[in-house]
Amino acid sequence: MEATIRTAPAADPQWHEQLDRLRTIASYDPATQTWHARLGALDPAGVQMLQSLFDAARAYGSEVHLLSVAVPSYWDGSVFTRDPDVAALL
Repeated sequence: MEATIRTAPAADPQWHEQLDRLRTIASYDPATQTWHARLGALDPAGVQMLQSLFDAARAYGSEVHLLSVAVPSYWDGSVFTRDPDVAALL
């Protein structure tokens, strides 16, 4: 799964708080002026990342869009087809 995040305009302190929160979970693309994060599975780390994205959206008005994508060949993280944690977590 790939998340694309657009930051919301905000006053300077809130703007920096929003960026600080996103920097820990996403990378910035200056060409599109969006943040991107990849999620391989809904393991505890993946759920935490989603929660952080939704918390940023709630707190600052950031837009979060999720898209199901194929896992790239270089990906070495968790994936839904490889890890049984999804069923255990649910």
